[in-house]
Amino acid sequence: MSNTGKDTGIERIVEIPEGTEVRVDSSVIHVKGKNGEISKEFRKGYVDIVKEGNRVIFRPAIDKKEAVALVGTYASHLKNMIKGLNEGFEYKLRVVYAHFPVKIEVKGDKVVISNFLGERSPRNASICEGVRVDISKEEITVKGIDKEKVGQTAANIERATKIKRKDRRVFQDGVYLVRRI
Repeated sequence: MSNTGKDTGIERIVEIPEGTEVRVDSSVIHVKGKNGEISKEFRKGYVDIVKEGNRVIFRPAIDKKEAVALVGTYASHLKNMIKGLNEGFEYKLRVVYAHFPVKIEVKGDKVVISNFLGERSPRNASICEGVRVDISKEEITVKGIDKEKVGQTAANIERATKIKRKDRRVFQDGVYLVRRI
């Protein structure tokens, strides 16, 4: 007797709220809400994705542990897409410096960090498409409808200020994530 697959009745159901449109085309899910539209392609053959009325049902298509695990993952992705289109995602980062005043600005699709640790050349962090970055004094706000892109942009900014070859106990300068909304 197997503990995976269709015979166990493992499925995840995601309810679609009012004002949100969901369209399923084989392995691609298109979600449209008040803040825009997001499409995501999922791996074919592992999970059956079915839309019934105002809900989407995810079931394993094959009898493998990987398919059972992907059912929950795909359902979570859809929930994040719906939440992003209705509420949006926002990450707050804090600029910390003790040695040299840091100047941060947005130029096109990059965040430019100047005078970090007194360095002559500025450090750059890329901004993912569809993400907005606002800077006010020592706080950076990253906003968008796609959770993955907002998180990746925040990580790019944090990574750009990573300190190498210095004692982290002394040099605590950098940009750090302080809150996710």
